[in-house]
Amino acid sequence: MTEPLPPCPECSSAYTYELGDLMVCPECAHEWSPAEAAAADVVRDANGKSLAEGDDVIVVKDLPVKGAPKPIKSGTKVRAIRLVPAEARVGGHDIDCKVDGFGPMQLKSSLVRKA
Repeated sequence: MTEPLPPCPECSSAYTYELGDLMVCPECAHEWSPAEAAAADVVRDANGKSLAEGDDVIVVKDLPVKGAPKPIKSGTKVRAIRLVPAEARVGGHDIDCKVDGFGPMQLKSSLVRKA
């Protein structure tokens, strides 16, 4: 059985097809290389270092939390992060984690650095 083709990274269409070394979306006419798409899915911190599942990170600036009386302070260490798959990301939040004193939440990788 053949492996299903990936959806279009631009419009999420499932009707993609191969054209030589490229993938093509017939709905939005986007063309991409599967190798480049895999490399583009790397999550990087505020300093440009790549992050992986289970890494510990440190928050680089105060983050206001809706409904909380105080923000997450700069320098707060977050342990054992989980990376959100590209198709499940909402609003640029690409890290799932549990912050002590705040509970489970999602963070943007641009607001943390690798510990």
